[in-house]
Amino acid sequence: MWSEEKLDAMLTDPSDRLVGDMARIEGDILILGAGGKMGPSLAILAKRAAEAAGTPKRIIAVSRFTDPVAAQLLRNHGVETLAADLLDRAALEQLPQTENVIFMAGKKFGTHGQETDTWAMNTRVPALVADHYRHSRIVVFSTGNIYPRVPLNAGGCTEDTLPSPVGEYGMSALGRERMFEYAAQRYGTPIVLFRLNYAVDLRYGVLNDMASNILAGTPISLSNPCFNCVWQKDANEIALRCLPYANSHVFKLNVTGPETAAVAPVAHRLARLLGCSVSFAGTPGGDAYLNDAARMVGLFGYPQVPLDTLVEWQAQWLLQGGRSLGKPTHFEESEGKY
Repeated sequence: MWSEEKLDAMLTDPSDRLVGDMARIEGDILILGAGGKMGPSLAILAKRAAEAAGTPKRIIAVSRFTDPVAAQLLRNHGVETLAADLLDRAALEQLPQTENVIFMAGKKFGTHGQETDTWAMNTRVPALVADHYRHSRIVVFSTGNIYPRVPLNAGGCTEDTLPSPVGEYGMSALGRERMFEYAAQRYGTPIVLFRLNYAVDLRYGVLNDMASNILAGTPISLSNPCFNCVWQKDANEIALRCLPYANSHVFKLNVTGPETAAVAPVAHRLARLLGCSVSFAGTPGGDAYLNDAARMVGLFGYPQVPLDTLVEWQAQWLLQGGRSLGKPTHFEESEGKY
């Protein structure tokens, strides 16, 4: 049986691979933007991995923490919490310097119609952070939306594919990357650009979107006929394990599941597991947002949880009354309006 406690425990239980790598990471870890969907589990995962490695570290989570429950959860697991608005330069300058920074702050959901806020969060904050933490190793959460759409048979964009974002969210995300690249060039700051494509946590993600629509009788859009996704714990582990790869030449990494998943077959399987019928809307196009994860797999191995298992878990979660965060990925969006 699924429960919030079981899911959170799974998301924060470090693998042997992470524990081994954590033993080789020197210094404390500061997580900026730790109050979002992935931040709390990443912070607790880091704390548990450091303890298991026998190398106690300060794990410091920074967010506005508008949800006091999230802050208390972190403190209960030994993670230090600091409340700060990263748009406030004075508040940022009061934060401690650490050897390692995971930068997770940003804005995507609801960006359409709030373009100025989006650009402020996705470019001004990175510029301030890159300057303040120019002597730290920084793993920067980015997105596959900086890439162009590619033909379905092309295998996905590699890290060498030239950015060509569609829409203001994608453009501002590229702006975020450029601010950190500037710090690497000017100060020699070691940087990883962590290009994540659709993390899955059962409470949100592309599979949750699809399953929730099926249960509601809402047609599944085929405007993006294929997608990539990855278990959130796998993504968080790789973010931490990336720290030693940070360098001033800027290390770029696509982070997602190796499979190119087709929307229609995944939707049909979810429907069978949910005991529902499924309908579709739109005509499948010949291209989609797809990333090639070969570099990730070569460095860190195949994700611990494969797509087939994620589909089963997602159906079980909803059938057993598991909640959803109400933050859709908009995976079907093809014009960059999120």
